[in-house]
Order: sequence, then structure tokens, then C-alpha cells
Amino acid sequence: MFTSSRARRVLAAAVVVAGSAAVLTPAADASVPGPAGYTWTTDSVAPGVTVRTGVLSRPAHPPIWTVTITAPAKNILTGAATTAELGTAAWARDTAARLAAAGYPARQDTVRWPGFSDTPRGVEGVRVRTGSYATQAAATAAATALKAAGFSAVAEWTGYDADQAPDAERVHVAVIDRDRFHGSIEATHDGAVAQRETTSSIAAKTGALVAVNGGFFVTADADGFQGVPAGLAAYDGKLESQSSGARAALVLGRRGDVSIENLTSTVTVRAGSASHAVEGVNRKPGVVRDCGRPGLTPTTRPRQDFTCTATDDLVLFTAEFGAALPAGAGTQVTLDHAGRVLTVGARGGAVPAGGSAVQGIGPAADWLAAHAVAGRKLDVDERVRTASGRPVDLRAGDGIVSAAPVLLRHGREAIDAATEGVLDPKDLSFGYAWAEQRQPRTMAGLDAQGRLLLVTVDGRQPGVSEGVTIEEGAQLMRSLGAVDALNLDGGGSTAIAVAGQLVNHPSDATGERPIGDAVLVR
Repeated sequence: MFTSSRARRVLAAAVVVAGSAAVLTPAADASVPGPAGYTWTTDSVAPGVTVRTGVLSRPAHPPIWTVTITAPAKNILTGAATTAELGTAAWARDTAARLAAAGYPARQDTVRWPGFSDTPRGVEGVRVRTGSYATQAAATAAATALKAAGFSAVAEWTGYDADQAPDAERVHVAVIDRDRFHGSIEATHDGAVAQRETTSSIAAKTGALVAVNGGFFVTADADGFQGVPAGLAAYDGKLESQSSGARAALVLGRRGDVSIENLTSTVTVRAGSASHAVEGVNRKPGVVRDCGRPGLTPTTRPRQDFTCTATDDLVLFTAEFGAALPAGAGTQVTLDHAGRVLTVGARGGAVPAGGSAVQGIGPAADWLAAHAVAGRKLDVDERVRTASGRPVDLRAGDGIVSAAPVLLRHGREAIDAATEGVLDPKDLSFGYAWAEQRQPRTMAGLDAQGRLLLVTVDGRQPGVSEGVTIEEGAQLMRSLGAVDALNLDGGGSTAIAVAGQLVNHPSDATGERPIGDAVLVR
């Protein structure tokens, strides 16, 4: 399937190394580098599979709780009033003066743009803060008082700032030596596309040696079906979700070849000589998480954690969808395993066993009703291509899981954050915390020796592990020896399990978060 060389393999999504029960034994692995300042331990999980745990502790760099005054802003897409972490120099001076007049000494911090490949250089904005507090509760109380005085204020931990050295980090690195570990790598959604399950549960169920969480997915009913990937996904050679722009994807070959590519997908349904573009697979018609498709409002560009809408939409549902089909206005066609039309009518019900369904709303519904005839075939053509236009031929056993953004290319930082829609240089209210402040992260990379690096960094735990920014994530991956790398889903989704047991500390207060797709290495 894939023409990428072995030197470009990278493991992606929820990665699971499956096999017999793991036995953890200490193992020396000095050949794998790491960032300075960490204390490392290494466990041998299986021949060719090790898990390294790194702990960073710098008591000489203690962060503090403080209060940030946010700047007024406007959402560039919706026009809604909002706030931003950074403001202009003029706003910062005026705000600092107002704080001083109210009896709150202010600090003004000039923040520069990170080293992304597609954003400006120089000063990004100015941050205004006041106070130093020993606890979050004290900072929150101060923020409440400032709000009562007319300021837009929020309590924050300075350890999440990129312009302050981290004082505490906890990192897990699974190293898979493809020369010593022999098996297949496959993407999966573990039974149904429209479902969520924890990483450790997937690991335990499959007898996995190692598992990490995977790509972006829908987390709320308002944004579609929970668990459905928010971007390109394919399992066992079958396309199960459409791309959201040309974003980063983890491409898994049935023969063990793995690569990082920026991919797009197109799907077309044909009835005789007539054809119509399909703009969604296994998602709610008219609702597109992370955008990045033609005909959407308010943007056709990728937009992380943002939901776009459409009034003219054609969506394919596969046999692996695993949920009731959505009802509502429009037209639905059900197909058997050979693509022959079984029914044409109202939306709802279920995908036929082994078959599929197509739903249309708006003009797409009219096209479907006019061209689908019971007993006749509807042909579905699916194509996946790299950003350069090279076709990716999906066959049984192949998989794709998408995320964003790319971190490294050929050993150099190559973070196309704006292009992949994780921030917007014209709208500082969007993506700053996601990309530029420290967060829990899951990343995947490939080193120069062809070893797969599956990396998690705990975060949102003051004094225990702050996490990393997107740029720090790239730097971490390069320090570990990666030459190609990308960011996977993070935040509360970040998790790593060894022998079916969770070994990191996810950030959600409720515990380990159920995630979307997974990749098995059997």
C-alpha cells in the first residue's frame, strides 16, 4: 500500500502493542536519548518493546498562582464578544494603570510568537497579571474580587506559561524497535465508530502490552455522535471518517509500514452517469466537528474544537457505524453489501447488516431521491491523497488516524499550526491555551533507527506535571531522537497503559477519559 520508507515509520492514534501478558523488568536503554534534567527509568515489556519513564523536578523554578486580566476580543468567525489572554501594548498600559488605581500592582509580560512555520514573528501580545498566591483558592478569591471591581479576571498557574521554565514534568516513552518486535500494526475503533472507551480498557480487552490514546473525536452530542473521529480515519482498509482539511495523519500499513502525512479524502456516489460528492462519513448530516470541508458555515478551513454547519450535505454511513441513524428532514437510502438500493425514504432506523446507508439534506436530499432506485446500484468511490496529490491505496489491514499538527519533519521543527487550524494569528481568542500554554499531550514519532516513539506528557497538575506547549512537544520529541513527529489528541484524553494497566495520571477530575479510535500492534 504505502511507498514510504522504513525510516519514516511512526506510530499513531491510540497505539496498542498486543501480545502475551507483559512482564516488566528493568532494562538499560542508554541508546535512546532524552532531554536534560530528567531522571529516567526503563522497563522491558517484551523483546523490542520498552517503556521509559522520565521525571523532571526543578524546585529552583517555583511557579505561582496569580490572576490574569484578560483582554476584550471578538471571535473572528462568529463575531461574538469574548476575551483573550493577550492584548495590545496600549490596552496593557491602560489596564495596568486601572489595576494600580484600584490597589493591585500589575505586571506586564511581553509574549512573543512561538516558532511555528506559518505564524508571524516578533511580539504576539502583552499579558497583564497581578498578585502572587500560595494556593489556587486564594488566587480564585482575588479574581472574584477583581471581577466585582470591573475587571475580566481568571486565576492561573504560571507553570503553564511557555516563558517560564517548567518545575515538574512526568513523561512516558514507549520505544518499539521494529527490528526486534515482529507483528502487525492496525487502526481500530474497537467494534463501532460511534462509541467511546478508555485506553486502558482497550488495552486490557486486546491483551495489549502498551497502549496510548489516539486522534481527535466528538465528545458532545451537540457536535455529532460521540466517539466519531473529528477528521480522517480508516480501519482495516475501510474509510470510516472524512478528512477535515489537509491535516496530519498517521498512516498504518498492513505490513508494518507507518508514516506521517498530510492527507485529504474525497468520496463520490454514482447512480449511472450521475454523481454527487459525499462530504461526510459516519457523522450527523449538517454538523461537522473541526470543519475543513467544502460548503460549510462559517468556515471551510480546519478549526480545532469548533463545529461548522451545512444545509446541503450528503453523508455515508458504513456497517461499522454502530448507532441508530439520525432522523430528520431529508432523504435516506439503504444499500446491501453490494451497493444495491434496498430502500429509499425518510431518515432513521439502522444501517443494514453488512450494508450501508446514505443520507442527504437540502439539495443533496433532492439529488438522492431523484437518482436512487430500489434494486439498482449506487457506486461509492473513495480516494485518499497526500498533500502533494499522491494516492493512498487502502487495502485490508491498512489504517489511518488523524490529528494535528505536524511537529517534526526530517529532524526539524515544522509546526504548521495555523494551516492545520489549531490557532489563528488574526484571532488571539482562539487556540492560545490549546497550542501555546502547557497541556497534557500525546505524541508519536520515529527516530533515525526506525524505532517508534509513543510519548505522553501528563499536565494540568501544578507542582506534579505541567505538560508542554506544542512547540515544547516538538522539542521534546527531537530530544528523544525523533526525526518525524506529530501531535495526537491530548488534554484529558492523554493516557498510556502498560499490560492493560494505566500508568500515567490523566488530568480529568473524573479519571481516565473514554476516547475514540485505537491502533493495535499485534
